[in-house]
Amino acid sequence: MDLDVFVSTHRAEWDRLEALLRRQRRLTGSEADELVALYQRTATHLSVIQSTAPDPQLTGRLSQLVARARSAVTGTRRASWRDVTRFLAYGFPAAVYRSRHWWMTTALISTAVAVLLGWWIGTHPEVQSAIAAPGELRNLTRPGGEYETYYSSHPAAAFAAQVWTNNAQAAAMCLVLGIFLGLPVLWILLENMLNLGVGIGLMSSAGRLDTFLGLILPHGLLELTAVFVAAGTGLRLGWTLIDPGPRSRRTALAEEGRAALGMAIGLALVLFVSGAIEGFVTPSGLPTWARIGIGIVVELAFLAYVYVLGGRAARAGDTGDLGADERSATVPTAA
Repeated sequence: MDLDVFVSTHRAEWDRLEALLRRQRRLTGSEADELVALYQRTATHLSVIQSTAPDPQLTGRLSQLVARARSAVTGTRRASWRDVTRFLAYGFPAAVYRSRHWWMTTALISTAVAVLLGWWIGTHPEVQSAIAAPGELRNLTRPGGEYETYYSSHPAAAFAAQVWTNNAQAAAMCLVLGIFLGLPVLWILLENMLNLGVGIGLMSSAGRLDTFLGLILPHGLLELTAVFVAAGTGLRLGWTLIDPGPRSRRTALAEEGRAALGMAIGLALVLFVSGAIEGFVTPSGLPTWARIGIGIVVELAFLAYVYVLGGRAARAGDTGDLGADERSATVPTAA
């Protein structure tokens, strides 16, 4: 193909399309039809040039022209409060519900590991000595010690923000790093359960396990649930790489990956709630039963949200993935 001849033959059409795009808000009906026709022709021209006589400058100009024309023809979709409401009412709870077997199993195994670690540390003084010196252990576990003052040593708002940031980062890492066959997720889980097990063991050895549970349960129920959801979903994403099922591996990873990224946003909101409880309720002067009661109520509310709204949305076909129209929003290279 003679590129110069091709360009001189179709230049007028491209210039006309550009002129219509500059005044697209004031087009008449016939001009709108003309814009659609020119968009289709230009997309075909771009495909021909790319396959027979690629020219970087011309390809760049036509690609930009086709993208602008497509936006004018199909319209630009903008996020709205309706999208936010739909995500919170359907997409996010459906995604959590769909992965429930993964994160519930993760929660049960992880909790058992933390309890066993706590029992082992609490019943073996030599293990406690390996963790810290006797004086440091007493400072950690005594009334008014570091385990208790940890929650009230900083201003509540700043502490809640710090906790939320750290937990949201850990949850996001679980969701994203699951693609590496889940191995980083298992490491993150082990670190969290080890920290929990050490607290259980040291405080139980000092006869103050009830105090420890009174400090950890108000916010920890929801916080750990969010971590377990993130870890379970990350492990599921890693397993998808091994066994994509009836879908192609590429399609399965794309669908599960988009749903996982959406869950990161939802879990950040969940962890914001648990961070607020940890910053304002855990160190408050409320009786222990009241603080734990708040934690239980919030945890039950989240589970009801997942199983009622999420279950209903999942049975209706919602997976937490983007809509089909959003997944296919790509710039065409041919008519």
